[in-house]
Amino acid sequence: MTLLRQHAEVQFSEELAELKKQDTGHLPPNWQLTPQAVVTYLMGGKLKNGFEISPKYIGDRRLMEIAVATLTTDRALLLYGLPGTAKSWVSEHIAAAISGDSTLLIQGTAGTGEEAIRYGWNYARLLAEGPSEGALVTTPMMTAMKNGKIARIEELTRISADVQDTLITVLSEKTMPIPELSIEVQAIRGFNVIATANNRDKGVNELSGALKRRFNTVILPLPETAKEEVDIVRRRVASLAKSLDLPVQAPALQEIQRIVKIFRELRNGVTEDGKTKLKSPTGSLSTAEAISVVNNGLALAAHFGDGNMNAQDLAAGIMGAIVKDPVQDKIVWKEYLETVIKSREEWKDIYRACRELS
Repeated sequence: MTLLRQHAEVQFSEELAELKKQDTGHLPPNWQLTPQAVVTYLMGGKLKNGFEISPKYIGDRRLMEIAVATLTTDRALLLYGLPGTAKSWVSEHIAAAISGDSTLLIQGTAGTGEEAIRYGWNYARLLAEGPSEGALVTTPMMTAMKNGKIARIEELTRISADVQDTLITVLSEKTMPIPELSIEVQAIRGFNVIATANNRDKGVNELSGALKRRFNTVILPLPETAKEEVDIVRRRVASLAKSLDLPVQAPALQEIQRIVKIFRELRNGVTEDGKTKLKSPTGSLSTAEAISVVNNGLALAAHFGDGNMNAQDLAAGIMGAIVKDPVQDKIVWKEYLETVIKSREEWKDIYRACRELS
């Protein structure tokens, strides 16, 4: 069986093994790599023996240093930012590098209950035996505490406030009381929590002051420059195209640059040269969405074209990413299409393809 997507610690096992061989610094308890090596794994670089580590995060190195340093303390880490700023990606890779296990994951939703964070019960055994350790259903949080590993919580602010607050004792006392059994689970050294939150969800379920104090917040920004964003899209598209086994030529750099330019201009509300002000659509137009547009274009080229991605393959994806609101966003997109794209001589193919779909 071929997996669609491997966990980070499996996909990058060779890099992690090489880093471990070369790692000579001080290891925090139950860490697989030193903090310096974890940051090298995230940012990429060449080891002393010439082995190349691929970058997992393209951006400010200092942000990764702050994030990793936080996890050596008694404070948990909150990765915060716009959709598509690699919060989940960074969370997974940090956990893989520190614990060798990125799978201790709790997915936050409006329906996430206390039992998903603390523990649950096997009700058949509970009815047959009464409360016992055998009837207890452990959670990723409890497993991480027992084994000194990193637990991950996705979309923390999607979880209701009363359930969020079950984390307070875990994060402050490093214990999880089980009153039904008159026992508690105590975390061993190496345990910590990485949570992610989306600032588009601000106001959905705000963290309480008590819980905020238990986290050190690192804000992951959108890529600072177009060059950085193009590099991220190019690398992720190459990786995904390989895992999906698409029979297609690698996308031309020019096509990625055009998509990134469109997204950045609409996101920033101004053209790249600063001469034309633009209305911004309701969506975030994140780097992750740019990656999705290119991948969709590659799939169209592979299965319904000649294997070479062109403007026709990209047009539907671009419009789908931009026009989320069929009324407001359609006006924004049409104005951009007619005033900006149409005026660019080298973009006539994109203009024609998008007009045909409008």
